[in-house]
Amino acid sequence: MRVEQLMTKDVRTCKPDETLSDAARVLWERDCGFVPVIEGDGSPRVVGVLTDRDICMAAFLRGQSLPEIAVREVMSRGLRTCRADDAVADAEATMRAAQLHRLPVVDDAGQLLGVISLADLAREAVREQGAPRREITETEIGDTLAAIHRPR
Repeated sequence: MRVEQLMTKDVRTCKPDETLSDAARVLWERDCGFVPVIEGDGSPRVVGVLTDRDICMAAFLRGQSLPEIAVREVMSRGLRTCRADDAVADAEATMRAAQLHRLPVVDDAGQLLGVISLADLAREAVREQGAPRREITETEIGDTLAAIHRPR
């Protein structure tokens, strides 16, 4: 099974010069906890990611309100990504090793194609219950979740 079969394709993004208030609005409207940060015109590429936790911790630690903080000041730049044609098992291994719940899916130019999440993998594991040959099992999902939440 390939990443493109499970990834979310309709992904909202934000830009580095937007505020954390703008990013929080995206998270609220999409009911998600992660937003890719893109830069460039025409073929924007992923330059970072921002989570709901990043937003909360920035506001708390800086003592500033969300409209006062730019996304670029808080976004994670050490990107881990995957490709649409990668095996789902490879994406899961990346999540496990990097302790991430989600990965941006990009093309060769770094342009965003979608996002794959541990929740996507878990839904597939449930869907495959009882199948003779399973791509993903609940045990694998549990192992990955435990690895993600292992203290650094």
